[in-house]
Amino acid sequence: MAFGKTIRTWFDGTWHEADVPVMRAADHGMWQGSSVFDGARRFEGMAPDLDRHCARLNRSARALMLRPTVEADRMVELIHEGLEGFAHDAAIYIRPMYWGIHGSELGLVPSESETGFAICLEEVPMFAPDTATTLTTTRFRRPVLETAVCDAKAGCLYPNNARMLAEAQAKGFGNALVADAMGNVAESATANVFMVKDGEVFTPIANGTFLSGITRARHIANLAAEGMRVHETVLTFDDFRDADEVFLSGNLTKVTPVAAFDDRRYRTGPVTRRVREMYWDWARSAA
Repeated sequence: MAFGKTIRTWFDGTWHEADVPVMRAADHGMWQGSSVFDGARRFEGMAPDLDRHCARLNRSARALMLRPTVEADRMVELIHEGLEGFAHDAAIYIRPMYWGIHGSELGLVPSESETGFAICLEEVPMFAPDTATTLTTTRFRRPVLETAVCDAKAGCLYPNNARMLAEAQAKGFGNALVADAMGNVAESATANVFMVKDGEVFTPIANGTFLSGITRARHIANLAAEGMRVHETVLTFDDFRDADEVFLSGNLTKVTPVAAFDDRRYRTGPVTRRVREMYWDWARSAA
């Protein structure tokens, strides 16, 4: 099922005006889950940090024992070529991806002899700036590197995210605030998380149980440029209950204010609004 509406797909050396089939039944990525992807955004004519997303895709491929076959610079060129098929002001979700084709003699290890590659461009609107979400806890946790490929943006990680999200939504909330294996806050089911207390910004320290996002890093850099240090540290659920503001950070929406964590209510405060303003200012300056 498509995520967006209008779709363009790069596969097998050309662009297609549709959501075309790219994987076969016996491909390793189909039955063994050896797939990686990355997500970038084009909105208001800008595609911020696109080069970093493409470079991360190749790192993810190596972490999942796949051989990346497209240099990041070439990937960026292909994506810009594909974006020409959309209106200049259309909001696009950009998803380059790899998957395994062949496996080892026992089937489990993907072979480096051939790697599938495609790019999917989907028209997905940006959320309105005041669109907020709500959080609750979940019984599911983030894995560690010894039990999952936490150092890759791998498709096989996402069923765990999905059950976190489904549990939260079944409880009447928009998302889940998720613990790592030690019981400390890692991120949400879908994005990195920040909190504000007494005007200072905090975010869970990147401990290898979750991807420290490209947009997360951009917010930290933008805040530092304004003289505001972000404390990357161990945070508990009680820290978030005691926070003045909470917001999510991810590629899809860049900044999402959090209105509540269980029965704790928050306002969309000045720091959350300023983080969004800084991101858009930076994106325009880099375009």
